[in-house]
Amino acid sequence: MQPFSVGINLSLLLGTLLISQAALAKADRIVALSPHAVEMLYAIGAGDRIIATTDHADYPEAAKQIPRIGGYHGIQMEKLLALNPDLVVVWGSGNRPEDMDRMRQLGLKLYNSDPKTLEAVADELEELGELTGQTLKAAEQAKQLRDQLAKQRKAHANAAPVKVFYQLWSQPLMTVAEGSWIQQILAVCGGTNVFANAASAYPQVSLENVLLTSPQVILQSQDKGNILGVDWQQWPDIPAVKQHQIYQLNADLLHRAGPRVTLGVKATCDALDKARTAYSQ
Repeated sequence: MQPFSVGINLSLLLGTLLISQAALAKADRIVALSPHAVEMLYAIGAGDRIIATTDHADYPEAAKQIPRIGGYHGIQMEKLLALNPDLVVVWGSGNRPEDMDRMRQLGLKLYNSDPKTLEAVADELEELGELTGQTLKAAEQAKQLRDQLAKQRKAHANAAPVKVFYQLWSQPLMTVAEGSWIQQILAVCGGTNVFANAASAYPQVSLENVLLTSPQVILQSQDKGNILGVDWQQWPDIPAVKQHQIYQLNADLLHRAGPRVTLGVKATCDALDKARTAYSQ
């Protein structure tokens, strides 16, 4: 009976070792299917493991050299499979559902990076840290993000409300409402979104409706097409125009759910603080 018992013990030991090795195996060949996921992986020190990504992944500078295998219209599945990745970071809100379903059917290991709140970016940094073995760097980045958000929330907790129109796009004229990513940033900075109660998170609005809301601040992305699409100076009675409170901000810092979002929050808060100063005078 002893040899049989020893055999069982050896089998259990070998099984435990195999499980432990599997648990220790960290993603080394990563396909990141969104610009924000690429930024996250670079932030935690795993950017050099990205073997493919999608269009518009352009930060940091090194990311521009990563091969592309698709974009908004879909993923080139043959190229993805040929790369033999051990982790695919998908984007639940941005990648096509049929592409993600196909990846699951093929047995690829997926991680869905799709943060819905500002703080969730920090959570995902930590989770990606676990998947890549970059736990210390990830924890450091997550703490910095949470600390910076907390700092801005505290600084603006009792700030005077400022009526804001966020110009998401000019033609058609679009803005943001409750449930949008930008709405969370405006809330941190004490901004009152004039279209917060619109029926959808990203509504199309008319110029007439904007005029009726009398925004004190107009925020625009720095995209040239967006800025030139509406000449707000034609309506000098709008408080934001009269008081010269129209600001252009970096859309990548505001629209991407990545670690640079704290820079977008700061830029937004700085703009609203300038407006508060202008109106207080």
